[in-house]
Amino acid sequence: MNDRLQKEYSSTALKEQLKYLQLLSEKFPNVQSASTEIINLSAILNLPKGTEHFLSDIHGETETFNHVLANASGVVKRKIDDVFGKSLRKKEKDMLATLIYYPKEKLGMILHDEDDPQEWYAITLQRLSMVARAAASKYTRSKVRKAMPKNFAYIIDELLNETGENKEEYYDSIINTIIQINRGEAFVIALSKFIQRLLIDRLHIIGDIFDRGPFAEKVMDRILNYHSVDIQWGNHDIVWMGAASGSLALIANVIRISLRYANLETLENGYGITLLPLATFAMNQYGNDPCDYFQTKAEADGSNYELVRKMHKAITIIQFKLESQIIARNPQFNMDDRLLLDKIDFKKGTVMVGDKEYELLDKNFPTVDPANPFALSDEEQEVMDKLKRNFINSQRLQKHIDFLYSNGSMYLAYNSNLLYHGCIPMDDDGNFQPLDVEGKKYAGKELFDNLERVARKGYFNRYDHKSDDSSLDYTWYLWCGPVSPLFGKKKMATFERQFIAEKEPHKEESNAYYKLAYNNEEYCDKILTEFGLNPGTSHIINGHVPVKVKKGESPVKANGKLFVIDGGMSKPYQKVTGVAGYTLIYNSYGLVLVEHQQFESAQKAIAEGKDIISKRMIIEKDATRKRVKDTDVGKEIQLQIDDLTMLLAAFRKGLIKENF
Repeated sequence: MNDRLQKEYSSTALKEQLKYLQLLSEKFPNVQSASTEIINLSAILNLPKGTEHFLSDIHGETETFNHVLANASGVVKRKIDDVFGKSLRKKEKDMLATLIYYPKEKLGMILHDEDDPQEWYAITLQRLSMVARAAASKYTRSKVRKAMPKNFAYIIDELLNETGENKEEYYDSIINTIIQINRGEAFVIALSKFIQRLLIDRLHIIGDIFDRGPFAEKVMDRILNYHSVDIQWGNHDIVWMGAASGSLALIANVIRISLRYANLETLENGYGITLLPLATFAMNQYGNDPCDYFQTKAEADGSNYELVRKMHKAITIIQFKLESQIIARNPQFNMDDRLLLDKIDFKKGTVMVGDKEYELLDKNFPTVDPANPFALSDEEQEVMDKLKRNFINSQRLQKHIDFLYSNGSMYLAYNSNLLYHGCIPMDDDGNFQPLDVEGKKYAGKELFDNLERVARKGYFNRYDHKSDDSSLDYTWYLWCGPVSPLFGKKKMATFERQFIAEKEPHKEESNAYYKLAYNNEEYCDKILTEFGLNPGTSHIINGHVPVKVKKGESPVKANGKLFVIDGGMSKPYQKVTGVAGYTLIYNSYGLVLVEHQQFESAQKAIAEGKDIISKRMIIEKDATRKRVKDTDVGKEIQLQIDDLTMLLAAFRKGLIKENF
């Protein structure tokens, strides 16, 4: 091996490799340090793989999202059961679980009614230490130490490594001292959060953080502080990403959806974006118009939403104009069927959709010029310019969107799972549909890669967009285009739903993917192969389409090759789905799908111990427990071991000098 190595180093390519090994020797300067690292990395390969947690379609439901993160889709309770078995009553286990979920809030309630707080602390800290020890058992001590809260790192490290009877008094003394110096509360909180962190090694969010629910910005704050997370962009994310990039059409879409759901909290209070310019314009243009067909989803409570309806109509018309401009300047989008403002007969109050004429529900268009229907009026342009400045200059929004770009992507292939939000666009024959992106046609994986590239370009050029820069038009296409992987439908019928009473033109036909891949393994295998995964051992994890459990639908598709984990975390969907979402757990034993019932509130969870009622379905159980060596991280570690092994050979052959 060493003789061969010496001969091979005479080649140009291996001279370059020797340069690399020389650089590697700066970190591992001798045989001892390189050997120690090889031993350490080889040991890590044989640890159990970390637990992955998959969520999708959060839609601003921050309370439910926070609870699902805290209880790790039931992983916390399972770990408590593993540790205590039948030695604790269910009531005690539930209390311990709730304490781990909401340590600060639950502590206050418990201690208020507790006769002997010191005894309670002594028992509870022992129990939490046992759970933490079990959670830490699958990681290296180095990784566990990095996860420890700094203020209590030394103490937690000691408690986790309790061994034998000789130190029993020592550990009792640690806990008693914590209580005596009034650090019990802080330590319980730190230990509970430490347990949460250890139980989930990586969080995957399969899109749609934004829209519908009221607090998407709070969801983003939580994600920003999560220890290990990736995001696959959803269509409701890309619309905010494009708006933050300065796309006027997507700014109009964001505002219209917010008004439609009477959900202005995120825009105004979360991101500090004032809608006053739009409100003033709407009152001036639609002051005498009741805008009856622009009611919001919240008007059933009897509140007065007159101004909101006027703003809703004003921004909707602006949106249609801006979108028509994009379609007109991008013939490669093939979306001329979405040009409808120029199909209106303003005298008759009708519109032509396809080859059929429909009467309009609302016939008042004071800002549309029949001679130039796609043009914004001067007043509309002024409103949009002001709104664009608000979006571009919102520091919190820009921070969140920057995180989506730096930690997110159109798709992710990770540990034999292919993650994406919407679909792989297909025609009826199962061929990947092509799209012209900046003058060249792409399909399948290449389409994803190039649409992601263009979307990134649109965001990073947001302060200096030129008139001929079409990147933001492609970001808009990702929101609603017929070959968009994030949208998955042949049209977005916003105009028809808003202005036409007949149901026929409201239909939005889904991409053939949902028929083919959902029902046939062969199409899933084709997709997995396209993205470089082994079809025999891999799965697709999908969001976007709510699973209608009420109608007998299952989240498991294509004989277990594809999982759809949008079951309705968003409350508006739950009447249709019958559940409150699906999540997926992938641990060292296999895949577990978790079905959740509606979450009442964090307050009830804390006060009454009311957890989300969840049903676990073991989808795939491995006969052999998966180790780190079976993961993508394991493959990277093996490459490091290979490089270090080469470095050892170079040291021993005298090709690189050791340093001590």
